[in-house]
Amino acid sequence: MGIFEKIWKRNKPSKPINMLSHSDLGLSNLMDSYVPLARNPDVITAVNKIADLVSNMTIHLMENTDKGDIRIRDGLARKIDINPCEHMTRKSWIFKIVRDLLLYGDGNSVLHVEYDLVTDYISNLRPFPMREVSFQTDKDSYVISFRGEEYSPDEVVHFVINPDPDIPYIGTGFRVTLTDVVQSLNMATKTKKSFMNGKNIPSLIVKVDSSSAELDSEQGRERIAEKYLSTSRVGAPWIVPEALLDIQQVKPLSLTDIALNESVELDKRTVAGLLGVPAFILGVGEFNKTEYNNFVNTTVMSIATTITQTLTRDLLVSSNRYFKLNPRSLFSYNITELSEVARQMTNSTAMRRNEWRDWLGMTPDPEMEELIVLENFIPQEKIGDQNKLKGGEEENAETE
Repeated sequence: MGIFEKIWKRNKPSKPINMLSHSDLGLSNLMDSYVPLARNPDVITAVNKIADLVSNMTIHLMENTDKGDIRIRDGLARKIDINPCEHMTRKSWIFKIVRDLLLYGDGNSVLHVEYDLVTDYISNLRPFPMREVSFQTDKDSYVISFRGEEYSPDEVVHFVINPDPDIPYIGTGFRVTLTDVVQSLNMATKTKKSFMNGKNIPSLIVKVDSSSAELDSEQGRERIAEKYLSTSRVGAPWIVPEALLDIQQVKPLSLTDIALNESVELDKRTVAGLLGVPAFILGVGEFNKTEYNNFVNTTVMSIATTITQTLTRDLLVSSNRYFKLNPRSLFSYNITELSEVARQMTNSTAMRRNEWRDWLGMTPDPEMEELIVLENFIPQEKIGDQNKLKGGEEENAETE
């Protein structure tokens, strides 16, 4: 054991912060039945949408140069973007991290860095199941406890969102803030089911001119119904004496009558606001392109920035390199808008036609690698060979 490890063991923080497992992320409704927060449809829909978008972005390893930042394609870049963990793709790996941050990890997600014993390269960035993770902390530092083992912060990759005000290197999730609104949604679902079931609400009330003794028993009521209200074929009308029976239809309260729809819509908007997703993702309102693009620019990119900055801090030694997630493919563009932007950039030599083709999902063309300018699309190096630029000299020669 090295001297630094001895010092760390001696000064090891003692105050534990236990993480809740996903089975604890639940609510108790009025019937004392347990409803896990992680199974609420609206919460899962919002969290999965954010996780899906973040995990769709490729991870770029970038390097600062004198002429701007360039993308690096080496073994580390491939490891992080293609197979960061054994048996996992980059998408499933990022998806798990985002779900931990928003739901299961209550604002935290932890990866264990594993190295190849032969090459000493990173072999796995294995996610910890957050239900088995806890933190021991004091005012200066902390350790991560997992299955009886303790890890210092430099042995793991620890992602954090919504830092705790008192312990800023530990994250906080949305469990507490979502509790009341999700409980209301769960109660509304139960109320809706009872309305749709309708076992306790009769559809008709029949007043009968008969003795109370005959109506007291179920057999007596069935005899009257069989005598006057049964028919030999479906849809046949009832023929009853005018003074004997009085039939009234009962219309029970609808969901609109008790304002359940408005209450559910308000709760869905609250969930959407807390998690930072547009309300139409939870089925409230219609799709709005501007709102969706703003969602990508804010919520999605905020979590993406947290992930890339944490990876840069914990995995890279070089001060000139950093990780970046590319959001361009996530925005709501149509092919006409992409083509118009690409055409303007191509005409001004800001991009090549092969880059244009890449935007549209087409393969490169060897003849479209040159930069072109002006309306006749000539190569950049042949701009000075245009006849209209030499016309004045030729006319002067003919005149002389």
